Amino acid sequence: MADIVKGEAGLSRAVELLAAGEAVALPTETVYGLAADATDGEAVAKIFEAKGRPRFNPLIVHVADMKMAADIAIFDSLSRKLAAAFWPGPLTIVLPLRIGHKIHPLVSAGLDTVGLRMPDGLAHEVIARLDRPLAAPSANSSGRISATSAAAVAADLGPKIPLILDGGPTPVGVESTIVKIEDGMVRLLRPGGVSAEDIEAVVNTPLLRGPSEKIEAPGMLASHYAPAAAVRLGATALMPGEALLAFGSFAISGSPLATRNLSPSGDLREAAANLFSHLAELDASGASTIAVTPIPKHGLGEAINDRLARAAAPRDNPATAK
Repeated sequence: MADIVKGEAGLSRAVELLAAGEAVALPTETVYGLAADATDGEAVAKIFEAKGRPRFNPLIVHVADMKMAADIAIFDSLSRKLAAAFWPGPLTIVLPLRIGHKIHPLVSAGLDTVGLRMPDGLAHEVIARLDRPLAAPSANSSGRISATSAAAVAADLGPKIPLILDGGPTPVGVESTIVKIEDGMVRLLRPGGVSAEDIEAVVNTPLLRGPSEKIEAPGMLASHYAPAAAVRLGATALMPGEALLAFGSFAISGSPLATRNLSPSGDLREAAANLFSHLAELDASGASTIAVTPIPKHGLGEAINDRLARAAAPRDNPATAK
């Protein structure tokens, strides 16, 4: 079972294990990540092994500074502008890999691009001390609910990894926003912790949207972030035996088996931070279905609705991109 550690001792132990080729869980500002040296194929393979992750789903590479990032990928003026505005922070930018980069092919899933992010907080400190980029998808079994606390990581992956660096609950609560530069425009690949509106304010143009024909970044599987229970969206009435995931003061008829409210006051930031932990708590209630009341789609609501739609997607063909 993984050791759960905090503070300076935890930081030092995490760096030691990562340098030795192990995969460890650590907190970012978004969710907990399962991290390994992105230049070490055997270490990265331990991420896939622990998560049961499809090999075609690429991993985000986390860096400590722009020099580390520029050694890996090619930045144009627009991607540098985004990095300057949102790094460190919950924005991932998909960029062309630089000739001579040292990222292992397992990380990019054979693509000629890579998703780069500069995290804040403890994850940033770990990368800076290690002085190597880290591949770090969310610290949960593939396709399941992302972990926003050390306890949630331990309950899922605890027997499969040596260490969980405990940084407390993650403040953002949903994964990073992922964008890609295409012909001088910015395409939104996955909504997340930075709102589309904030990105558009920086680039001064609307984001490109629409389905991608291939999986270019994490979180693009149609069925993802899923509890064991089924998820039913847009609920206005409850069916017998359902659990309820509510938002704000939305009224709904029926008696839920269990209830959680993402934000009684209707605060989307609070809702994002509570999303995965509330889903996990309702999943543990024994309900076969979690009914979800409508949630606004602006700001962080776009990311929340994206995660819920993937949690509710049919699970008989999880490799389908969306």
